[in-house]
Amino acid sequence: MNQKVLKTLEFDKIVDRFVSLATSSMGKELCKSLSPCTSLPEIQQNLRETSDALSMLMKKGSLSFSGAKDIRSSLMRLEIGSTLGIEELLSVSSLLNVVLRAKSYVRKEVISVGNFQENQENTDDTNTLTPYFTILEPLSPVNQEIQRCILSPEEISDDASSTLRQIRRTVKNTNDKIHEQLNSIINNSTTRTMLQDALITMRNGRYCVPVKAEYKSHVKGMVHDQSSTGSTLFIEPMAIVKLNNELRELSLKEQEEIERILAELSELVAEHTEELKINIETIMKLDFIFAKAGLSRQMKASAPIFNEDGMINIKKGRHPLIDPKSVVPIDIRLGKDFNLLIVTGPNTGGKTVSLKTVGLFTLMGQAGLHIPAFDNSSLAVFEDVFADIGDEQSIEQNLSTFSSHMTNTVSILKQATDKSLCLFDELGAGTDPVEGAALAMAILSHLHNQNIRTMATTHYSELKIFALSTDGVENACCEFDVETLRPTYKLLIGIPGKSNAFAISGKLGLPDFIIEDAKSRIDTENTSFEDVIADLERSRITIQKEQSEIKQYKEEIQQLRNQLTQKSEKIDAAKERIIREANEKAHQILQDAKDFADESIRKYNKWMKEGNVQKDMEEERAALRGHLDKTKNHLSKSTVQKKKSNRPEDFKIGDSVHVLSLNLNGTVSSLPNAKGDLYVQMGILRSLIKITDIELIEEPASPSPARHKSGSGKIKMSKTASISPELNIIGKTVDEALYEVDKYLDDAYLSHLPQVTIIHGRGTGALRNAVHQHLKKVKYVKNFRIGSFGEGDHGVTIVEFK
Repeated sequence: MNQKVLKTLEFDKIVDRFVSLATSSMGKELCKSLSPCTSLPEIQQNLRETSDALSMLMKKGSLSFSGAKDIRSSLMRLEIGSTLGIEELLSVSSLLNVVLRAKSYVRKEVISVGNFQENQENTDDTNTLTPYFTILEPLSPVNQEIQRCILSPEEISDDASSTLRQIRRTVKNTNDKIHEQLNSIINNSTTRTMLQDALITMRNGRYCVPVKAEYKSHVKGMVHDQSSTGSTLFIEPMAIVKLNNELRELSLKEQEEIERILAELSELVAEHTEELKINIETIMKLDFIFAKAGLSRQMKASAPIFNEDGMINIKKGRHPLIDPKSVVPIDIRLGKDFNLLIVTGPNTGGKTVSLKTVGLFTLMGQAGLHIPAFDNSSLAVFEDVFADIGDEQSIEQNLSTFSSHMTNTVSILKQATDKSLCLFDELGAGTDPVEGAALAMAILSHLHNQNIRTMATTHYSELKIFALSTDGVENACCEFDVETLRPTYKLLIGIPGKSNAFAISGKLGLPDFIIEDAKSRIDTENTSFEDVIADLERSRITIQKEQSEIKQYKEEIQQLRNQLTQKSEKIDAAKERIIREANEKAHQILQDAKDFADESIRKYNKWMKEGNVQKDMEEERAALRGHLDKTKNHLSKSTVQKKKSNRPEDFKIGDSVHVLSLNLNGTVSSLPNAKGDLYVQMGILRSLIKITDIELIEEPASPSPARHKSGSGKIKMSKTASISPELNIIGKTVDEALYEVDKYLDDAYLSHLPQVTIIHGRGTGALRNAVHQHLKKVKYVKNFRIGSFGEGDHGVTIVEFK
């Protein structure tokens, strides 16, 4: 890819954003070298790395490589036997700290199952980043030794060696002795008057006292300096000359010991130069990959699917350099049903943006970057991308706009192959319209015959006709709203654009008679062609509106079907429960009867032994008969009661009824038809029900508000019909979201929904984490999980009730 195209399509601006997301100087250096590649396996590997890094960012949070110092020059010095300085050794330690942080980042991950969490080793062999993290070597013993010996760029630790500790202890003692001697001189009443100031100072690395010049002969010692006026002499008293000499010798010994310690540390580091080189390359690469993932998260992008068949299918693509709040997503296809796409429409309508979006997405994808478009967008691998976009008039070369564009076009035609992507903005513009249109058609026809994927923008009507009449060529336009005089920036493939010059002029106040005069000067054929385009546009808008309504109806129908399915499942479950409870109750009744019979037999045997049993037996027989009658009543109540026969005249509009098959209450909204069916309104559900499947609900004539209760045997209209199976809390604060989640879960649970979906989005993960923490505290939540593929992925949480 030549640098001119990269700049024309603004790939350099993407690189600048990419570089800013790297966290180490070495990573930024590698990011600056980002460029598209043309090998499909390499592109796919790079995209997988970006996707895996993005997945880790979403699960574990950011990974910073700041502190990773570039020690390559230091390693070269070690290889020739040099000793590293303090700052160089600290840079080695800083790099190893980053390596350790990276290893810790990937070592463990939290696996959540419902409300249960556990830590386990990350053994995901499918993650393309695993080899990078595995090869990192923290060299902990080396790092610990450096940190033990070096405290800061200015200080070696006393504990670096016993010799250094002893030297510094001796230095301290010698300093104390010197200060003791000098303090005695300063505090002496005789010598105090001879001093300019009562202080101790240093000159040439030796302790001195400031003596007035006139008392020079009274203070024995060596003069090391004098003040600018000559009134003060800095004299080293003879009493401390020996101590100062000792201090100087100790300082030299200390420096020698420090150099020895640095040499030992350098030898230790030199033993691991290969591991350190691998660490440097790996950290650079990881910083590069995680910067790609960070850019993907920033742009809300996804991985494109690449092919070598020249097919492009961008779904809801958003140009990454346009403000996300104002950018309009566009769909672009090229290379399957047609290899030449001609885009027409008004200026500032989005034609050039569409052109640049295709080119920039291709460059980004081939560089291993995600693109800001929907999942499963497709891109093709091109060996070259050529673009002639914008006003490239060259003053230095004394070329006009047309000449500049044509020079560029000639160069493209010489280099383009069937493995190239060609992009032209206003091809043939800047010259006579007739000749320009003819040139544009000839150039595009040549590229089309060479099977070169091409996209071009134009104002020429001749090119619209060329697209309509040529196989493998397709029209497209950027939509324009004549009512508001504003472009919508939507790309519509299959429809040629219209200039809308007359409509725009009329809206801006141009008199009607001038517009009519202008229309009369246009050929009838041109007018008819523009009218056809206008009719096509009106038909498209109508169809689009109808499709939108149909889609909405289908969604509502599907929602109702889902609700009815849930109701049916609940009814089946309730039916099984009722039968089970009835069987248990019947079993208990029979057991009671058996126990009573056993007791009666025991009494009978007792009476037979005692004699005179007639009266007692009669009493027991009566009791047994009463118990059997009671048991019979219980058993009859446990069986299905005889269904009351309904007649059509029993029902009138407004009656409260219970639908047996649905176990729902509702209101009669129509009289029975000839078949004996009537409509019942149950919340938002209105259904045709047989009268044999309905029971009238007898309500009190004047119920007392204070004593009104819902009978346990009656089931009111379920909230399932009005409670949505999902809650969207995207954009809410944590407090607002948790309040809505809490209320929603109560309603959903009381409505007997088996599970619900909470949509919190991906974002930083703060909202998701807050919801998960809250769900752990809700007693009636059985478990919850992140959505799987097709359910919303990490943007949703699925909650299952007990």
